[in-house]
Amino acid sequence: MNSIVLVNIMRFIGLVLLQVIVLQGLSFDNNTFWGYFHIIIYPLFILLLPHDIPNWALLLLGFLIGISVDIFYGSIGVHAAAAVLTSAIRPFILKILEPKGGYVPGQSPTRYRLGTAMYLRYTSILFGVHILWYFSMELFTIAYLDKILIRSIVTFFVSMPIVIIHAFLINPKN
Repeated sequence: MNSIVLVNIMRFIGLVLLQVIVLQGLSFDNNTFWGYFHIIIYPLFILLLPHDIPNWALLLLGFLIGISVDIFYGSIGVHAAAAVLTSAIRPFILKILEPKGGYVPGQSPTRYRLGTAMYLRYTSILFGVHILWYFSMELFTIAYLDKILIRSIVTFFVSMPIVIIHAFLINPKN
């Protein structure tokens, strides 16, 4: 089996397990400030797929990781919707952030390959969109715009340090 495929299978399983076993357990009372945040890291799977993956495969994998998290969270497709949106806009963000020399085919957009500044822009944009869309789908009405924005901002600032730690400690090169 191709090592890139094996790495991504292990990443899929690891991120889903971490999300649903560890991070889902960090629940707080919704009536306090702490009820406004969730730690979301499973979109890293989508972000770290190779640059040249076909769009149909990217969308399918985004749906699969989202629905996997939905199954464990007991939600009705909100993670899947956010993951598919993240998968859909990823090629456009990569195109916007593409370095002058282009990307090396078959490689993933990691901190090691993009550099820290570009990697942080890349992950911040896609995580921001993912989280905002997730809470928009969860609350599903403009009447809760304040809650959507507060939850999105707090979740973003709680999740991004974990993404940064992942980039520096694990630093995947595949």
